[in-house]
Amino acid sequence: MVSSSPKVQSYMGPLLIIAVLFSVFGFLTWVNSVLIAFFKQVFDLSTVASNLVAFAFLISYTVMAIPASMFLNRTGFKNGMSLGLLVMATGTLVFVPAVRMVSYPLFLVGLFVTGIGMTVLQTAANPYATILGPRESAAQRISFLGIANKLAGIASQYIFGGLLLTGANTVASAASLEKIIAPYLILTALLVVLAGLIRFSSLPELSEEQDNPSSSPAAASQPVSAVQTRIWQFPNLILGVVTLFCYVGAEVIAGDTIINYGRALGFNNDEAKYFTTYTLYGLLAGYLLGIVLIPRFISQQTALRFGAIYSLLLTVATLLSSGFTSVLCVALLGFGLAPIWPAIWPLALNGLGRFTKTGSALLIMGISGGALLPLLHGYITDTVSPKMAYALLLPLFSFILYYAIWGHKKTSW
Repeated sequence: MVSSSPKVQSYMGPLLIIAVLFSVFGFLTWVNSVLIAFFKQVFDLSTVASNLVAFAFLISYTVMAIPASMFLNRTGFKNGMSLGLLVMATGTLVFVPAVRMVSYPLFLVGLFVTGIGMTVLQTAANPYATILGPRESAAQRISFLGIANKLAGIASQYIFGGLLLTGANTVASAASLEKIIAPYLILTALLVVLAGLIRFSSLPELSEEQDNPSSSPAAASQPVSAVQTRIWQFPNLILGVVTLFCYVGAEVIAGDTIINYGRALGFNNDEAKYFTTYTLYGLLAGYLLGIVLIPRFISQQTALRFGAIYSLLLTVATLLSSGFTSVLCVALLGFGLAPIWPAIWPLALNGLGRFTKTGSALLIMGISGGALLPLLHGYITDTVSPKMAYALLLPLFSFILYYAIWGHKKTSW
C-alpha cells in the first residue's frame, strides 16, 4: 500500500489539471441551455432555430476532430491544449461584437469558434483520463472528471439563468443582450490565463506506448492492434463512436431542451430557468455513485447496461406523464446518463495501441450527436408536440443498450 503511494500522487496532479479543463468544458457546454431559451425570446426564434446554439457549438467536433488529432500529433498534447484554450477565448470574445450588432448569426460564429478550441481540448483530455491509472478503473476516473464538469455546469445555470432569464412576466429584448458582455469578457480573460498555466504546467506528454495493449491486463487479453492495420477494423471503436453519438444527443436533449419544454407546458421563466440544473444534479449523483461502485462492486459494462435500461424506462415515463411530473422525468434522465459516457471511452479505446489518438478523435466526432439530434428533436417539437419529441430518445438508448451487451465485445466484423 505504501509503495503505491508515489504512483498515486504522480497520477493525482495531472488528473487535477484535467479536472480543471473538464470544468471549463462543463461551464461553456451547459450554459448553452440558457442561451437557447434566451435567444429564442430575444430573436423570436422557432425551436429548431434556437437549437442552432447547440448545433453551432457541437458541430465543430465533427469538423475538427481529425484535424485536431493531427494538430496534437504535431504540437504535443500540452501545447495543443494551451492553444485550444486561446481559440476558445477568441470565440467567447466574438460575443461582444455580436451584442453590439444584435446578430444571432454572429453569436453562432462565436459558439462555433469556441467549439473548435474545445474540440482540441477534448481530443487531448479524454485519453489522459483513460491512461492515468489502471484501465479497469478508467470509468471511475472519468466519473470524477464528470463531477467537475457537472458542478461547473450547475454554476453556469445559476449565473447565466439568474442573469438572463430572471423575470417571469417580462419579454427579453435586444437591449437585454448587454447583460452578456461582462460575463463573457471575464470568461475570455480566464481562458487566456488558463492557457498560460497549462503551457507551463507539469502535465506529462502523452505517448502511444502509455496505451500499448501489453501495458494493460484488460487490453493484453485483446491484442488486436498487433494484427489490425486500419482504424476501421476495430468494431468496439466504430460502434463506440455511434454509441457516443447517441449518448451526447440524448444528453443535450435532456439538458438543453428542458427549459423550453417547461415553458411549453405553461411554466414561466422564473419557474423554468433552473430546470436544467435538475438534469445536472441527476448527472452529478450518478457520477458520485460511479466513483463509489466502479470497478469495486460493478464493472463499467454493467454500469452502461444499467444506464441504458434506466433511461429507456424514464423516457417512457416522460411520454406517459404530464405537467411537472413529465419535466421531472426528463430531468431524472441525468442519473441514467451519468454512467454511459465514462463507460464508453475505455471500452471503445480498449486494445487500440498506436491507433489510440485517432480513435480518440473519432470518438470526439461522435459528440456531433449533440449538434444534429437536438435539431431533429426541435423539428418534432414544432411539427408534432413538445412531449412526443422525446420519443426520439427511445432508439438512442436502445442502441446504447446494444453496445453495452454485445457491441463492445466485437473484435471483428
